[in-house]
Amino acid sequence: MAEARPFQLEARGVSVVLGGVRALDGLDLVLEPGLRTVVLGPNGAGKSVLLRTLHGLIAPAAGTVSWSRPVRQAMVFQRPVMLRRSALANLRYALAVNGVAEPERTSRATAALARVGLERIADRPARVLSGGEQQRLALARAWALRPEILFLDEPTASLDPGATAEVERVIASIAAEGTRIVMTTHNLGQARRLADEIVFIHAGRAAERTAADRFFDQPASNEARLFLQGELPWK
Repeated sequence: MAEARPFQLEARGVSVVLGGVRALDGLDLVLEPGLRTVVLGPNGAGKSVLLRTLHGLIAPAAGTVSWSRPVRQAMVFQRPVMLRRSALANLRYALAVNGVAEPERTSRATAALARVGLERIADRPARVLSGGEQQRLALARAWALRPEILFLDEPTASLDPGATAEVERVIASIAAEGTRIVMTTHNLGQARRLADEIVFIHAGRAAERTAADRFFDQPASNEARLFLQGELPWK
């Protein structure tokens, strides 16, 4: 799905202030294709703000976020917004907004629903779906756009274990087709299952970036060790 052309996302000295609070503080981070990155950190560390800033939804007060070339990107949130229309129509609308021609919308939308296991409920109103089904629909809506990078902000935070497993399966499938995954989670087990690398955020900065296995077995920073032990204060 996603093209194999290389790209680089670079954040340099990025600071974000929200409501008088410095959510990101001179953060540096470089992301390239090929890995599944999970962003971890205590509550209030700036994880969600980081994803929104990288995706262009928040403008930094200082520093820069730059791409080496134009990149197709999408983002899925913890609580996705569903339009008052069917599951299939939600996908068709997203494709229309993104400039996909009418003859191609239904086929791409139908294929995306099938990929997430929702083809049987294509005509059901999206807002009556379960939380897990809505999240898979949100992933299908993003998948249909054929993003090269997909940002996921706590995609399973409010789901039960069964629904979480289904969403994780979809995320793994999207990654397997070449889409770069960058996601936040508070679920350490999920991070172990999905991550190739961990970016650990503390006090608005990227305190550590390393392979997932190494992070969990031998965290380099004291803050990361305390976080994994459940002893790191939220601020």
